[in-house]
Formats: sequence, structure tokens, C-alpha cells
Amino acid sequence: MLMPTPATLRTLPREGRDTLFLLAVIAWVLLPQASRLPLWCSLGAGAVLLWRGWLALNARALPRKIWLLLLLALTLGATFATHGTLIGRDAGVTLLVVLLTLKTLELRARRDAFVIFFLGFFCMLSNFFYSQSLLTAIGMVIGLLGLLTALVNAHMPVGKPPLAQAAKTAGSMALLGAPIMLVLFMLFPRMAPLWGMPSEAMTGRSGLSARMEVGTLATLALDDSVAMRIRFEGQAPPQREMYFRGPVLSGFDGRQWLPLRDSLPTRYALPANLQVSGDPVRYEVTQEPTQRPWLFVMEAAPQGPELPGSRSVMQDDLQWLASRPLTERVRYQVSSYPSFTHGPMQTTLGLLEYVDLPPGFNPRTLALAAEIRRDPRYAQANAAALVQVALERLRTGGYTYTLEPGVYGRDTADEFWFDRKEGFCEHIATSFVILMRALHIPARIVTGYQGGELNSVDGFWVVRQSDAHAWAEVWQAGRGWVRVDPTSAVAPGRTGAFQRLAAPRGVVAQAFGDFSPTTLAQLRATWEAVNNAWSQWVLNYTQGKQLKLLKNIGFESPDWQDLSRLLIVAIVLASLAGGGWAWWDRSQHDPWLRLLGRVRKRLARAGIESTPATSPRQLARLVRQKYGAQGQSLHDWLMQLERQRYAPAAPSATAPATLKSQPAQLGQLRQAFSRIRWPA
Repeated sequence: MLMPTPATLRTLPREGRDTLFLLAVIAWVLLPQASRLPLWCSLGAGAVLLWRGWLALNARALPRKIWLLLLLALTLGATFATHGTLIGRDAGVTLLVVLLTLKTLELRARRDAFVIFFLGFFCMLSNFFYSQSLLTAIGMVIGLLGLLTALVNAHMPVGKPPLAQAAKTAGSMALLGAPIMLVLFMLFPRMAPLWGMPSEAMTGRSGLSARMEVGTLATLALDDSVAMRIRFEGQAPPQREMYFRGPVLSGFDGRQWLPLRDSLPTRYALPANLQVSGDPVRYEVTQEPTQRPWLFVMEAAPQGPELPGSRSVMQDDLQWLASRPLTERVRYQVSSYPSFTHGPMQTTLGLLEYVDLPPGFNPRTLALAAEIRRDPRYAQANAAALVQVALERLRTGGYTYTLEPGVYGRDTADEFWFDRKEGFCEHIATSFVILMRALHIPARIVTGYQGGELNSVDGFWVVRQSDAHAWAEVWQAGRGWVRVDPTSAVAPGRTGAFQRLAAPRGVVAQAFGDFSPTTLAQLRATWEAVNNAWSQWVLNYTQGKQLKLLKNIGFESPDWQDLSRLLIVAIVLASLAGGGWAWWDRSQHDPWLRLLGRVRKRLARAGIESTPATSPRQLARLVRQKYGAQGQSLHDWLMQLERQRYAPAAPSATAPATLKSQPAQLGQLRQAFSRIRWPA
């Protein structure tokens, strides 16, 4: 279908023009859903909208109902085949899009348009099921104004009023309703679980997994999305000390690492035995949804975060978990102590689990460990000395840090130590831990996030999925579990401030980056600061903040009942104010005078000047003088307007046909005015 030109649109009948505008608004509302819907649904919706636009542009007849029923049956079957159900979030949104687009194929009467309007409103809201970002909100505000414009336009039943006039009215309506919506947002009680966005299990992504296989984090490092934002109280710690602890992986089957409690039953538990010292680092975390119960805190936090509607528990390996998966953005405050010890101080049988290696894997790494042990310099060396031996090998052995290490084979540690000598943090950490275990030193993998990026605009540290990291913990007598980051031996900048991971830029980003990288960095920081403010003050406006607001305005111990009472009072006051304004407006602005004012403005554009004192009869005389017989219909209409005001019972033989019945109502006069053909 060729795109219609502006000249073609101006000559279209009103029905065709309004239909094309409504289709454009629907396409705008559905566009963000295209990547989330099944491919057949996105392509089908686009095809139906294009087909309907072609029918409107060429004034063709709409398809018969039998075809619509057939299409509906096919899409229902396809929805069930795709989702396995017709209920739930994803299936429901798919059906909603299908119903909206198919309804455009039977847009024959105003009631059909109203159904499409309200389906459009529902589809607009469904975008927030998947994303509540500021960009989504801006896009849906534009869609809302478009739907309101189409709705206002549908209530202008005669003539061909310009869309700009309907858009102006829609904008005024939105502005008038904004204060009421703000009051509802501030005061409507948020009572979990009734309040919140619907979610479905396993649709989110945290950037980390409860299990790790070599190669998974290399792909993840290219994800530039935000994992969490940190705001420190006072001075932030050095970036190299920002280790945010996640899942701890101790079980190893030769290829895959997983938590010890999920692999083999532990024979002896190893309590956390966390001991902290020094001054704490206090900070606030805004964590994105993960569909997992993991809470990322900087090592080490003796007291867990406080979450609304949930509790947090620290595992023996220092990982903090919520009592339920995090299906929405959460914010919590934590105090961490960079100086700490944990784990058993003396040898215990439970440590045997952390030297276990599966038989038949990585024979050359085992031989390397045996060779180190045979060296007279290290025959009686303790764990700390052997750790330094391995780190020195990483520093001086030609090992490199890369995001493209390729696919590793069966014996990943052997390939890293002897063949490839390159890898991402997971390759380095796993190979290091396997070597430690081969040396009979208890060791395990810790995954999480390391470092972050300071946003100079709002002062928040942004931790991205590309900051996902893997490091090692080695047990040493008298010290317990000690963090060892072998990646720092290969690439010291990876855990410092000079070499952060970044996703590859596209062609457009490269062009702009080459043009002005400093400006782009500042723009990005500003945009992320705005997004963060949106997240902190809008998306995270919880019941706790509502109750705090009530405390600030004088309530001693507010609860949701106080919120409800205050909301009812606000609604009643707003209703009284609206009713009072409507009464005042009606008393101050006579509808008859407003209609006469419209006529004066139209006549002024035609070159007939008048004053507020000019009567309709005088205007009719001026019209006859200027246009003669060509202005007869306008002349008669003006005379009828005067009779409606001053002699409503007097008949008129020359009145327009639609106004012969007496008395003529003001609404009839408005409709007749829009149908008058003005002389050229």
C-alpha cells in the first residue's frame, strides 16, 4: 500500500481520514509489544492494520462477518498453541491485541469506534506489564493523547472538524484530569498483593544463575542493562572493594558448578561464623527484579536488608536470600563491613566437600598440582603460599583476559592452563579453584557483581549486568574463607576504575561516539539519572512512603484506613470544586453568546467585521450585502439564531429545512451552522 500524500489526506472524506488516524494511534500503542508478542501475532496485527488502512483509503467495503469469525477462530487456536492456555498475562495480552485489530475490520458505527477506543486503552496499559520505564511512560502518554483525540473527534458528529481542534480539546481534558490523577496516585492505598504489576515466573533475568557452566558469563558480560543502583552514605569505598555477593558454587561435576546443597548432601555443616570489624559502609540498594530470591549486598553484611512483605535470611556461605522471589523492583538499606572473617578457623571434616573433584577430568591440571607439591620450595607450604604460586603463574605465564575465549572442551581447566591461556573471569576463577582443590586446598566459586559506574549527575553508582563477576574463596587455617580474585592477576584493570566491560556499540552509536564521546557519556548519565529519579519517586512509591507522607502532614500513627478517608475527602472536595466551577462557567458564559461569538470569528476571517454589540439581524444584513443570494442560507441561519433568543415561538417560512419545527433548539442551531456551505 502506497503511503497517502498530505494532499490525498485533505481530500479524503471524514470517515476515511478519521479511520486512518485511529489506525495510526493503534499502531503506536501496539508497537512496543511487537517484540514481546508471538511472531505470528505481530505480523498478523500489522497486516490487519495495513489492510484496514487500504480499505479506508480506497473507500472499499469491509469484509463480511464470516471472514472475521474465521480469523478469530484461527487466532484463538494459534494463541492456545503458543501459550498452552487462554488465560494469564502473555496469553491475555495476545488475545487483547488480536481482538483490537480484528475489531477495526468491523468499524461501521460509532459504537464500534467506542469499543476500539476502550480496547486501545487496555492495550496501552498492558505495555506496563512488561516495562515501567520512563520511555514506556512517555510513549504511552502520547498514545493516550492520540486515543483521547480520536474519542473527542468521534463526538463531533457533523462536518469535518480539524483533528487539531480535537487534539486541543483532548489536551485540555488531560490537563484538567492531571491533578485528580496525582491525588489518586499519592493517596490510593497500596495493599499488597492487590497493588502491583502482574508477573509470571521465569520471565525475568538477573544476570546470574544458580548454576554456572563455562561460557555463560561471557555472553552475559555483553548485557548493558542495569542490575541495581547504589547510593552510599558519605564516601563510597574504592571500586576495587565493591564485591556484591550472589550465589556461592561449590559442587563440581566436571563441567558445571552448582551450590553444594544442591549437589551432594553435606556431611558436616560449616556455619557462617561471621566476624566483622572496623567502620561499616552504609548504603541503599535499588535492585531490579530477578525472579530469584537473591539479595545482592556488598561483602560482608551481618544484618540483612529489610524488605516490605518479606524477610531476609543469610545462608552459611554469606549469601542473603529473601523469603520469596523478587518479581518487582525493591529498595533496601544495608550496612557492610569491608573488614571481616567467616567460616571455620580450624580444619574440620566439612571442608572435605570443598576439595572434591570428579574423577577423569583435567588430568594435566592434577599433574601440575602434583608437580608443585613435589617442588622442595612448596612441599611444606601453607595455603597462602600456594595461592601466591598460582597467582604468580597467572601474572607471568602469558595469560590474557578476553570476552571471546571460544568454546571450551571437556577439560576446561587443562585448556586454560596449558593451551588457550585466555578467558573471561569464569574461566580464570574455575581453573584457579580446580588447581587449588588439586593441591588439597578447600576452595569454591563466588558469583555476583564487582564494581560499578558512578553517575556524576545524581551521585548513584550503577551496577550493570556487564559487571557480573566470578571470583574464588580459599580456606586458610586461622583466617577462614579468604577472597582471592584470580582475574586481578591477569587483568588488574577489570576490578579497578580503568577497564570496565562494555557492550559492543552499533553503527549509529559508533558514529556518535567518534563524534563526541564526552558529550555522549554526559547525555547517557543524564538520561540514567532521570530514569533513576523516575524509579525512586514514581515506581517505588510504596505504602511506606504513603504513610510517611501522612506523618508529615500531621497523622501520628497512620494506616491504610487513614489513607482511604483522606482519599475520600479529596475526591469529595474535587467533585464540589468541579461542580462549582461548572455552575460558575455556565452562569458567566451564555451558550447562545458563545455560539454567536463563533459566528463573529468566522465572519471576521471572511472580511465582515463586527463588534460584541452587533446583533444577529445586523450580521445577516452584512452577509446579504457582501454575498447576495449566495449567502442566503447563512442569512436565514442568523435570523433563526435571533428568533431562538428573542422570539422562540415565532415560525419562519424561510428557515432552513432542518429548523422548520418550532421552537428551534440551540443544539439544532449548532448542527445547522456546521452544515452551512459558506460562499467563496
